[in-house]
Amino acid sequence: MTSETTETLQLHDAQLAAVDPRRWLALPVLLTGAFLPILDFNVVNLALPAIRDNLGATASEVQFVISAYAATYAVFLITGGRLGDLLGRRRMFLTGVAGFTIASVLCGIAWSPAILVAGRILQGLTATAMAPQVLASIRVLFPAAEQGRALGLYGATFGLANICGQVLGGVLVSAHPFGLAWQAIFLINVPIGLAAFLGGLLFLTDSRAEHAQRLDIGGVILLSLTLGLLVYPLIEGRESGWPIWIIAMLLASPLMLAAFVRFEARLSARGGDPLVALHLLRNSDFVIGLVMALAFYMLSSFYLTFAVYLQNGLHRSPLAAGLATLPFATGFFVSSLVSSLVMQWLGARTLTLGFALQVIGFGVVMLSVSGTLPQSLEFGLICGGLGFGTVMPSVIKAVIGSIDPRHAGLASGMMISTFQIGAALGVAVIGGVFYSLLGPHPQADDYAHAFTIALGCNVALLALGGWLSLWLPREPAA
Repeated sequence: MTSETTETLQLHDAQLAAVDPRRWLALPVLLTGAFLPILDFNVVNLALPAIRDNLGATASEVQFVISAYAATYAVFLITGGRLGDLLGRRRMFLTGVAGFTIASVLCGIAWSPAILVAGRILQGLTATAMAPQVLASIRVLFPAAEQGRALGLYGATFGLANICGQVLGGVLVSAHPFGLAWQAIFLINVPIGLAAFLGGLLFLTDSRAEHAQRLDIGGVILLSLTLGLLVYPLIEGRESGWPIWIIAMLLASPLMLAAFVRFEARLSARGGDPLVALHLLRNSDFVIGLVMALAFYMLSSFYLTFAVYLQNGLHRSPLAAGLATLPFATGFFVSSLVSSLVMQWLGARTLTLGFALQVIGFGVVMLSVSGTLPQSLEFGLICGGLGFGTVMPSVIKAVIGSIDPRHAGLASGMMISTFQIGAALGVAVIGGVFYSLLGPHPQADDYAHAFTIALGCNVALLALGGWLSLWLPREPAA
């Protein structure tokens, strides 16, 4: 036996010894950590009409139930990932699961809209401790030969959570288990969270980065203020009559953004680890990707407006509303399973296809609701879901391909944070358009008109995303 063969066998033995034998037991635990926030987002949208009626919430408070969570998640996501690298991913995952479970209890027992919004902010904060550890742990626990399978299951989890959210949310709000109404959608997280916590204790191995990046507390504070000064006036201004102090907050938002950019630039110049890597913005393909991600995820307003249209406008039960959304969730799930194959065939043009499917699908939904094509709602939702599931896993892969591999983690974090900022802005801006068109005493036709116009705003943004995708290079195709 030659020395080269001996060294190869020794390296192979070392790699086998380093593989965690419990990794496939740990994977369901990790996937539960990815499943919970997505499930929670979907069931909350279905319960919003019941929450408004039960708590006497205003339209703006209902919008904050979604946007406060999304904005918190956007700001702290990168920091949560860095804390996992620094303190240990198992520790942060368990902390996040425990915190998310406790926050869900707070939401479930909320006695006022303000307490519910506070619980949602806590949910968003603890989700950022939990969610970033999932993908990082998968990459550490699984050898290269198994990562494709594990990551495929990770991607399918999002589609599955979307489907479960629609069905489970409708069932829980309609069935009133234990005499509960909307509270059950939050309290269902408790047994799931406890199972994930115990599973993490038993099967999850700890890991951390050898050279973890330092925390950018100043960047977190400034970005939080920037989003707060933008999102709060956009939601609250309509109902408060746009007083001077609301307008002043809105005008202060770009100034705070400028302060954030300046702080990040100075921190980078001193050799620090900024929250946002500004040097990546010199890459035009990456900037196009961020704008696409923002426009794409502003579709979050669709979940809000469609649920309100179905339940308040058509007087459907929460269960019927959830089942009506199921074609979209099914299309999302199916396309997310095959999107990697389509990406190998079309490369970056997969995004163009995904955006086109959404424009066509949601355009058909608009025509159906307006009465032009009354029997085509399900087709439109399926087509829109196929497009959503095609874009969702492809946008990061297509855009990150233009970034130096050394910065792939930073770029991915910025992209995912942009998704959440888009979600917060979608609910604030397009949700605001929807409620403004409804007026004080809306009738069934008013709900249909407001939903059609609001969805039209989304279709315009999706068309923008499709146009921008044409500017991406074709090279990523296999």
